[in-house]
Amino acid sequence: MRAMVLDAPGTPLRAADLPVPEPGPGDVLLRVRACGVCRTDLHVVDGELPEPKLPLVPGHQIVGEDVETGERLGVPWLGWTCGECRYCRSGRENLCDRARFTGYQLDGGYAEFAVADRRFCFPVPEGYPDAQAAPLLCAGLIGYRALRLAGDGGRLGLYGFGAAAHIVAQVARSQGRRVFAFTRAGDEAAQSLALELGAEWAGDALGPAPEELDAAIVFAPAGELVPAALRALAKGGTVVCAGIHMSDVPSFPYELLWGERVVRSVANLTRRDAEEFLALAPRVPVRTEVEEHPLERANEVLARLRAGEVRGAAVLVL
Repeated sequence: MRAMVLDAPGTPLRAADLPVPEPGPGDVLLRVRACGVCRTDLHVVDGELPEPKLPLVPGHQIVGEDVETGERLGVPWLGWTCGECRYCRSGRENLCDRARFTGYQLDGGYAEFAVADRRFCFPVPEGYPDAQAAPLLCAGLIGYRALRLAGDGGRLGLYGFGAAAHIVAQVARSQGRRVFAFTRAGDEAAQSLALELGAEWAGDALGPAPEELDAAIVFAPAGELVPAALRALAKGGTVVCAGIHMSDVPSFPYELLWGERVVRSVANLTRRDAEEFLALAPRVPVRTEVEEHPLERANEVLARLRAGEVRGAAVLVL
């Protein structure tokens, strides 16, 4: 099969011909139709997440066809959990110490075939073409979990308006919330997309907010946005850091946190998140903005993502 392979962090992916993987007990072999390109893939490729499986086939937003049944299934970031630890037994499998992740410790979807644990595969909602469905499997799932943990406040700030934020904005608007998009100064493409999707304001993330926020979700992996979001937050509000990796958060005066403001992280996802969100997405309905690329252009797509040049989400289509 054709595949794009990471041999060492910090190096370009290598185009390779690999044997089709063999499914083990409880696994499913998928013919990959599409795989979303996620910022987490960048963190793996750039060496910001430690000790990946090497060599590695990246990619964890997989839409594929079960080669035995023909069923269309989605594979997310969380690829395996032990089911035995205190986290798994208390409904917090996203925190499992022994968890393994697709496209990180397990080979992922930058290939024509992929193997996945059937327990962590989900039927893809009808009505979504393969490429439009792929971003739902991480950008959508992590965004949905972050939105739930942000609370029910009506004024929501989204810091960084990429794949996840452009989905969350649609869910939040369907709930009657007001959405404010905070981007890099001068990022007219992201600001334009945010306004198209119902945000009532879009502007510089490090500038003043147009009004107080009840909650903020920080999707961009930039630690300096945490104090910026706190400055915009009303008393009792929550800042949710939704990325798996972020640069160091700079020190900030206690007065930004005082007033029962909260800063918290979101880690991974649970199967319940996936079931709930994939049922919700068609009802909103969530519509993903994607740019499609062939598998062989994976390095170019990662470079575009690194430079902030992707509008919405990027997807490799096989």
